[in-house]
Amino acid sequence: MQETFDPQTLERAAQQRWQASDAYRVGEDQNKPKYYACSMLPYPSGKLHMGHVRNYTINDMLTRQLRMKGYNVLMPMGWDAFGLPAENAALKNGVPPAQWTYDNIAYMKKQMQAMGLAIDWSREVATCDASYYQWNQWLFLQMLDKGIAYRKTQVVNWDPVDQTVLANEQVIDGKGWRTGAVVEKREIPGYYLNITGYAEELLSAVANPDDPDFLSGWPERVRLMQENWIGKSAGVRFAFTHDIKGEDGALIGDGKMYVFTTRADTIMGVTFCAVAPEHPLAQHAARHNPALAAFIAECQQGGTTEAEMATKEKVGMATGLQVKHPLTQAMVDVWVGNYVLMSYGDGAVIYFWYIWLWRETVI
Repeated sequence: MQETFDPQTLERAAQQRWQASDAYRVGEDQNKPKYYACSMLPYPSGKLHMGHVRNYTINDMLTRQLRMKGYNVLMPMGWDAFGLPAENAALKNGVPPAQWTYDNIAYMKKQMQAMGLAIDWSREVATCDASYYQWNQWLFLQMLDKGIAYRKTQVVNWDPVDQTVLANEQVIDGKGWRTGAVVEKREIPGYYLNITGYAEELLSAVANPDDPDFLSGWPERVRLMQENWIGKSAGVRFAFTHDIKGEDGALIGDGKMYVFTTRADTIMGVTFCAVAPEHPLAQHAARHNPALAAFIAECQQGGTTEAEMATKEKVGMATGLQVKHPLTQAMVDVWVGNYVLMSYGDGAVIYFWYIWLWRETVI
């Protein structure tokens, strides 16, 4: 029996034995139930932090428990290493992105191995490696060919410092989550996935908690979050006609302003329409109205998360344009609203008679 406890020596000997026996390599075994214990792949930022330690320790404990229960458990590891952070780090540190990324991977892997995690390192992947991302590219091309992926122009959150698009969740109080720069709204082309084409299938899966292939066992709040993310809306799309022409002499939107509403029963009470700041009619009106242009520029600052939109003061400004009611043929004023999203429906909404109180507060 040793009189002193030397953890470094003991740990070194144990890890050498694990490595020599390839203790955590996983192969096919039809005699055991299988389990895939995969944590979210880390971004190779340079060093592990306590968040990493917490996540991978939890997964490691799950893996070891299931192994002791007779499961054939695969706990792989990889690196979410493809994208903007590596480019920003390269610019900041003056090193090639590949060198910076692979140096970080080597260091963080050494840290993980020192923790003794039950990882099958023979399954290691790095998303910045061509042998990996070639299949991402192949899969994307298949989706593009089938129409699942498509190209269109859309208004996005633009971080002027990182020079990239941000998700709504990455915009905090109107600023980029990483740089703190005021986010701009820009209309740029990009590729999108036709998720709405699968809305019914996704909703039916979420609504069926007894189906083991989908969300069985998930808490109710998780299923509700999924339903909200899918975001199905049922309603009617109306066309308000007009004769407003652009600089080229052509009718804007072929002479139709479309409005999607979930309350079709209110169409007879419409008093005015509000469009998003990025709507073609709003942009057209702003060309000859400096005050409106300034208002639109102000609207284009900040994020568009539901939480932010809910707390933002609702303001609007008249465009001086009018469109024709689809049923009565009466002329209806068009306003710009800071709360109307170009990404929802057609970027235009209608208001009925009891909204007169709102008109007291607009610009």
